[in-house]
Amino acid sequence: MNATAARIVELAMARGISIAIAESLTGGLLTAAIVDVPGASNVLRGGFVTYATALKHSLLGVPAERLAETGPVDYDVAARMAHGARWVARIGDEPATLGVSTTGVAGPDPQDGKPVGLVYVGFARAGDRGGDVLGSIEDAFSGTRDEIRRAAVEAALGVLLGMIESPDHWT
Repeated sequence: MNATAARIVELAMARGISIAIAESLTGGLLTAAIVDVPGASNVLRGGFVTYATALKHSLLGVPAERLAETGPVDYDVAARMAHGARWVARIGDEPATLGVSTTGVAGPDPQDGKPVGLVYVGFARAGDRGGDVLGSIEDAFSGTRDEIRRAAVEAALGVLLGMIESPDHWT
């Protein structure tokens, strides 16, 4: 069990926070890291593996124009994936408290002119004055395909933990 994931579940349970995840390059590894923690069902609304670019639009609502312009490996695409995950995972009219996403290039080859190891972790939460606060973090990892994917999971867990511990920082 991942210690960061365990801390996320513990804090989210204590604070009544729900989580939704959208993944591309990590292909379910991020969701699995949370699910491995006992009690995860109390906080995890769902995980969406949107490996195909078209699903980022049809399921998560990422604008098709943006995907056509930049491809799926992009800071705004990552942010909108996280936002979409929050809303797709709504229960009734209530979206998940937090959304997090991963998109990037694990290799072995570059994609759409983007280098191997480029990763974006998107985040979204409700804003204090209505609407959502969303953004993304860019990382560059090296190593094998598996190492890049696992580094992306660790980065996303770090973002998620940061959103729970210091929500005002993510504005």
